[in-house]
Amino acid sequence: MTNYHFIGIKGSGMSALAQILSDMNHTVQGSDVEKQFFTQKPLEEKGIPLLPFQAVNVQEGQTLIASPAYNETNEEVKAAKEKKMKVHSYPDFLGKFIKQFTSIAVTGSHGKTTTTGLLSHVLTAARPTSYLIGDGTGRGEENSQYFAFEACEYRRHFLNYYPDYAIMTNIDFDHPDYFKNVEDVFNAFQEMAMQVQKAIVACGDDDHLQHLKANVPVIYYGLSDTNDFQAANIETDEEGTHFDCYVRSESYGRFTIPGYGTHHVLNALSIIALTHYENIERETVEAQLKTFEGVKRRFTEKNIKSQILVDDYAHHPTEIRATIESAKKKYKEREVVAIFQPHTFSRTEAFLDEFADTLKEADTVYLCDIFSSAREKKAALTIEDLQKKIPNALLITEDSVSALQEHENGVLLFMGAGDVQKFQKAYETVLQEEA
Repeated sequence: MTNYHFIGIKGSGMSALAQILSDMNHTVQGSDVEKQFFTQKPLEEKGIPLLPFQAVNVQEGQTLIASPAYNETNEEVKAAKEKKMKVHSYPDFLGKFIKQFTSIAVTGSHGKTTTTGLLSHVLTAARPTSYLIGDGTGRGEENSQYFAFEACEYRRHFLNYYPDYAIMTNIDFDHPDYFKNVEDVFNAFQEMAMQVQKAIVACGDDDHLQHLKANVPVIYYGLSDTNDFQAANIETDEEGTHFDCYVRSESYGRFTIPGYGTHHVLNALSIIALTHYENIERETVEAQLKTFEGVKRRFTEKNIKSQILVDDYAHHPTEIRATIESAKKKYKEREVVAIFQPHTFSRTEAFLDEFADTLKEADTVYLCDIFSSAREKKAALTIEDLQKKIPNALLITEDSVSALQEHENGVLLFMGAGDVQKFQKAYETVLQEEA
C-alpha cells in the first residue's frame, strides 16, 4: 500500500485519480486552495483529507503527485525539492499507471468527457473496469481489465500516454494561448496517434482525422457511408435518439440513447466501434447506451417552476452549437435562452466572430463578463465587443439575473468553463425567494 499526497487535488483529473487510488486501498490525501469546487464533493464522500497548501503537508515516505498548474512557486513543491523528494506530474504519473491495464484514451478537441463517461458506463457492465473522467469522477477496481481515461491535448499533455486504444472524437482549433492554429493541434494528435499500441477509433466525418497516419489500424465511425461504423435512420422522440448501426455496410442493430443532437450519436457510435473491436457483447452495449445519465456539467438539467435550467461546460463555439442543438431537438416547442460566460480573453479574442455566429442560434442571448484565467493578463477586450456582434444581446450580472424570469417556459442554458454556475445559483435564489 502506497501513501499518496496530491498537490492541487481539486483539479478534475487529480480528483478522479485520487479517488481511483483510494478505491484501490491506498492511503490518499491532498491539498489545494480553500475555494469550493464541484470536484471535491466525491473526495469528501470517500473520506479523503483535503488540506490547505502548506509545506508541512509534504512528509518523507509519500509519493507526491502535482497538478501541472503548480510549479516551484508552490510552497509544497518547493518543500519537496528541499527534501530531495521526487514530484510526479499528473500526466507523467498517469502515463505509467495505465500500463497495468488494457488502456483506452479518449481524446479530441470536444466531447472527451461525455464520451469517456459513456465508455465507462458501458465497459463496467461488461468487464472489470477502472476509469478517470474529466468531470472529476474516478473509480478504481484492483483487478481491472480495462482502464478508460480522458486524455487532454492542452500543452500536449496526452503525449505522456502510450495507450492500447485511442478514441479520437474530432480536431478543432482551441486553447489559443498554447496552440498556434489548427495545424498545430493536428500535429499534436498525429504525434499521439503514433503512440497508440493496438487501434485508433476516429470520427471519419472529421476532415482532419481523415488524414491521420498510424502504425495501428484506424477504425472510422460517423454518419457518412464511407465509415467502417455508420449511424443511419436517426429519429428522436421523448425517449431520446434512435439510430441504426451498420458495420462495413452490414446491419449491426438499432440503438437508443437518452441524449439529443448529432454529437451524442457520434459519441455512442465510437463506443460501439471500440466494444465491437474488443468483442464486448452487443446486447450489453445496447442496454447500457439506453441508461447513460450523462456526466457533470454536460447538459445537466434542473426543472424549476415552468423553466428548465441547464448547466453546461460549453466554452468553444463548436460546443455551444452542440448544446443549443440538443436543447432545440429535445424541447422543440420551448424558447432556448443562452446565458454565456466567455472563458479567457485569449479564447474570446480568437473566436469573437464564431461566438457571435453560434450564439445567434439561440432565441435570446445574455452575456456575462469574461472569466479571466490566472495564466493570462487582463486584455483590452471587453464583453461589450462580443455584445456588439449579436443583435439584441443583453448583459447580465448576478444582481440582474431576475430578468430571466421573463422567459416563461424557456430552456435556460448557463454555458461556460469559468464560474457561470454562480449566475445560475443567483437566479435559483431569486426563484426561491419569490416562491
